[in-house]
Amino acid sequence: MHRKYLVVLLIVVLAIASSSVARAQDIQLSYMMWGSPEELQVWQTIVDEFQAANPGIKVDVDVSDWGAYWDKLRTLFAGSTPPDVFAMDAPLYPDWQSRGALLNLQPYLDKSPDLLADVYPVTLETYKRDDGYYGLPRDFQTIVLFYNKDLFDAAGVAYPTDDWTMDDLRTAAKALTKDNDGDGFTDQWGFSTDLYDMELFWSGALWGYGGEVISADRTKTLLGDGTARDAWHFISDLVTVDKSVPTPEQIAQFGDPFGAGVAAMTTYGHWVVPEYANLPFKWDVAAFPAGPAGRATSINSAGFVVAAGSKNPDAAWKFLEYAIGPSGQTRLTELGFAIPILKSVAESPIYLEQTSAPINHKVFLDAVGYAHPKPAFKGYEEWAAVVGDTLTRAWNGEIGIDEALDEIVPNADSVLANNQ
Repeated sequence: MHRKYLVVLLIVVLAIASSSVARAQDIQLSYMMWGSPEELQVWQTIVDEFQAANPGIKVDVDVSDWGAYWDKLRTLFAGSTPPDVFAMDAPLYPDWQSRGALLNLQPYLDKSPDLLADVYPVTLETYKRDDGYYGLPRDFQTIVLFYNKDLFDAAGVAYPTDDWTMDDLRTAAKALTKDNDGDGFTDQWGFSTDLYDMELFWSGALWGYGGEVISADRTKTLLGDGTARDAWHFISDLVTVDKSVPTPEQIAQFGDPFGAGVAAMTTYGHWVVPEYANLPFKWDVAAFPAGPAGRATSINSAGFVVAAGSKNPDAAWKFLEYAIGPSGQTRLTELGFAIPILKSVAESPIYLEQTSAPINHKVFLDAVGYAHPKPAFKGYEEWAAVVGDTLTRAWNGEIGIDEALDEIVPNADSVLANNQ
């Protein structure tokens, strides 16, 4: 009897020991990204499914908000303890790639020649280098026009259409800017957007006017050239003449004037859809307004990269490959924040028939046809700060837009020269 119990006990002990050895032998991967708690929940689902399909590989997901993410990432690299896989904002990719921080993924892609066949080509442009890809897009965003249907109805203004021009935007914005309580101060604006960074509005406006942001060789800032300056005059008139766009100081009072219900229109990407789904008013989306030279908007992506110093590059690649594959992209799409990079998923009911918000999600896909990739180049952060800080002074009425541009161009060009 005692011998039988002893045998059973021995079997249990051996099983536990065997399990412990197996766990000790698991490959441990770290994946860092910026995002919200909701995104962590979905990424944990993707990780759980990946681990089930790849026994022996464990992935630890670390999510931080935008600012904390980059601070933490730099600290880890400085300490020679980088994460195996981490998220990358496309405009910052050239800086990280040029300093040798990223693993060249081309050898893995050569073994899977059809992996990128279903990916939207425009999302790949930023990541391609002469010797291959050092990163791949994870998802992408196009910028479109959002509008508050309740405010349009109250003002008797017709909803935006997909053939709207910048002049239509300006006319509607003026009609929707109101002092509702008669105290002499505007308390409803027709249009609100981020005028610091290029992504949400001003790059699309410049391209729509026939202008450019930066030269093809990334050596010259073209914000003050020709029709680009015409676009800036248009934007400045919205803010300083019509006063139908709140200043940065006014925007700071609300955080997001559109979400607060005090701006009738804004421009954003699909990432705000889950948040806006809970707004207490009716809203929808339309194409980005066209300029005199045509319709244009910005397209940007969050990407995956693998640290050059990863101790488990093969396992890191397996995780990356899974995440950009049909299973990972389907789960990511279900989150509702982003647009999947795979055409087969984006053009299916998984994306098009999302129920989180009753809007036309196809508008974001249609924008791919007229979108320009957000410029990505070495020194981007410093360049963007030079531009944005000076523009803010113009939007706050401290200097005129022409004076701002004349100051921006040489200073921004100096940043480019220092990063060649």
